[in-house]
Amino acid sequence: MDNRAEVREFLMTRRARITPETAGITAGANRRVAGLRRSEVAALADVSVEYYAKLERGAIAGASASVLDAIARALQLDDTEHAHLLDLARAADGIPTSGRSRRRATKPAPPRPSLQWALASITDAVAFVRDQRQNLLATNDLGRAFYSPVIGDSGRTPNLARFQFLDPAARDFYPDWDRFAEMCVAVMRAEAGRDPHDKAMQDLVGELSTCSETFRTLWAAHNVRTHGAGTKRFRHPIVGELVLAYEELALTAEPGHVMLIYTAEPGSRSAERLRLLASWTAEHRVRESDTAATRPSSGAGDEG
Repeated sequence: MDNRAEVREFLMTRRARITPETAGITAGANRRVAGLRRSEVAALADVSVEYYAKLERGAIAGASASVLDAIARALQLDDTEHAHLLDLARAADGIPTSGRSRRRATKPAPPRPSLQWALASITDAVAFVRDQRQNLLATNDLGRAFYSPVIGDSGRTPNLARFQFLDPAARDFYPDWDRFAEMCVAVMRAEAGRDPHDKAMQDLVGELSTCSETFRTLWAAHNVRTHGAGTKRFRHPIVGELVLAYEELALTAEPGHVMLIYTAEPGSRSAERLRLLASWTAEHRVRESDTAATRPSSGAGDEG
């Protein structure tokens, strides 16, 4: 990804959304821009107009932390947006972020056995691990049943972003599809800013941009966010609607990988339905084991 273009478009879109009123500036007549002028941002950040214009053209390399902090205040960036601006600046300076080395496109590595054991120990909640490219790398048994519409039978590593934008089943699975789409792209935007040399992320963005007009529009908005914690609504093909709370936990042994755990409020209808899905999963696993046990051995022959 072109770092200068990323910086330019991010700063321009943030400037365009701030009105003079919200910035505490008296607006004059005949304004030709919807948001703030460059000169107004420069004044709020206490830098010269020429210097801010240089930054907004994408020449952010060498900008000091104090200047970037002042720009963030002037543009009223939230914590995630502020961090994204710092990530873009580090990338321009050639400094890897979040402890990650610069990577080319590679296939996702299989999860460590100990990580899979940890997931398997979580029996009453949906638990899974994804990487920064939205690949679903590992799940517990309940997670595998929960994400069955995403995992499917294709054989390749399931990807939450591909499912969101390219699979019609996503609109059934996510009743709040538009909100989920915005969240997905904003999380990917933040990740792309942390590691602009990630070829696999570039390939994924290119694929989704080619195949989905909605993705292209959302990507061009340059919104960023972290996942953290919250509540989501799902419509599962087996148990129906579920309202689940999620917590995201960073895996320090695998920079960029996170574990997400989805739980239902105790005593709620969603909790009952999640238990029903867990029971269905256990019964399905028993049936599969029984089938495997009664299947004839493939190498057996008659003794002569």
